[in-house]
Amino acid sequence: MPENMVKFRYLLAAGIIIIDQIVKYAVRTFMYLGESIPVIEDVFHLTYVQNRGAAFSILSGSRIFLIAVPLIAIAVAIWYLERHKSAHWTLALSLSMIIAGGLGNLIDRIALGFVTDMFDFHFWPVFNVADISVCVGAGFLVLYTLVFYGKTEKKSV
Repeated sequence: MPENMVKFRYLLAAGIIIIDQIVKYAVRTFMYLGESIPVIEDVFHLTYVQNRGAAFSILSGSRIFLIAVPLIAIAVAIWYLERHKSAHWTLALSLSMIIAGGLGNLIDRIALGFVTDMFDFHFWPVFNVADISVCVGAGFLVLYTLVFYGKTEKKSV
């Protein structure tokens, strides 16, 4: 992986975490819990929700588990990323986004005991910037796995 890509993945992750935390802070500061502000009436609202569980609020009340599992997953992702520096750029992009999203939500869970969510399309559970990052990163990971895996890495002997 070129040196500029190594720097990019850390800058990307830091940028996502910063944006995620700023948006969450703004929602907690300027909205009341449960408040919903229509952006596009009946389509998209900003709704302040505190998620004490994982995706779709599952495992609510399992705080230790919801901290330990993401910490392990993030550590494994960082380890894998560091050991596959010559892989196609989509691997670095995908894992950087997944790591950043995981850390963004982990910061909330550790500091506040819940994850701040705000993007509400009414047909899907309310979510946040970190969730978007994890999902887009997962999409790029699927792309990497299906199209590029094993084709760009240098073989070590």
